[in-house]
Amino acid sequence: MLISKHPQLITTTLSNIFTMRLVGNKTHGDLAEIAITEFINQFMYDFKSEHVGKDRFRSKEHEEDIEIINEITKAKFPVSLKAYGVGPLQLSTDKTAQMYGQLQAGAEEIVDKAGIEDCWNALVAADLRKKNILALIYDEKKKSKKFNILAFDEETAKTSVVKIQKVAEGGRRIHPVYRFLDSDGIWICEVRYGSGTANALQRGLWSHTQNGLKYFESLTNGWIDYSHNHVLVTLFSHALIATDKGHEAALAKLKEDIEEQKHRSNLK
Repeated sequence: MLISKHPQLITTTLSNIFTMRLVGNKTHGDLAEIAITEFINQFMYDFKSEHVGKDRFRSKEHEEDIEIINEITKAKFPVSLKAYGVGPLQLSTDKTAQMYGQLQAGAEEIVDKAGIEDCWNALVAADLRKKNILALIYDEKKKSKKFNILAFDEETAKTSVVKIQKVAEGGRRIHPVYRFLDSDGIWICEVRYGSGTANALQRGLWSHTQNGLKYFESLTNGWIDYSHNHVLVTLFSHALIATDKGHEAALAKLKEDIEEQKHRSNLK
């Protein structure tokens, strides 16, 4: 609702986040966590957010990056942020290879409805429902850059699967993958990699934000154009060699700018 009424707020924030790719290919993902936390705290009244990824979960069993609190109901829910380029998207990490192991023990192709439902409930739904995944997707493949905020539509995906198929060949594949396909042959999602020789970071459930876009809900109601903020890169470079006195002066000006954004958007 906020994005539909005030798209300029999220455009500014996401433009700044993806500008961090100019600093380093991995930088934008970490900064997205603190940026979205601040976005919620500044612009989404009745909600507050805490950045918990680095504190409690990063080296443990959970994958959540931020925790959002409804200040009216006091309900809390964790969110895992994924800042990816358009294409393959990792929905969950199967650290113990449990998903892969169960599929490997079964048939190479499952087409009966009951078998598909059993696999989905046991391997996919149980893991997805433990977390809330918010995908911040950028597309730099064409001249104009654009972004989208996507959430995987687990219910639509589940009802659309007609086949689970083992795929052992193609590309530079070393390990087979197990694909969940719809009636048009589109792979809704897939379970990747298994043995100890596989890259542990690649294990788990993957989807595709280009080929399988219809299995995602867009919080931005489609793609939004953005451009890099080169001033932000210069600001970072100066901030890194400035003192805290300079940081305090800059922070005061940034807070003024945020208040102006709220005023223009009638959020005050």
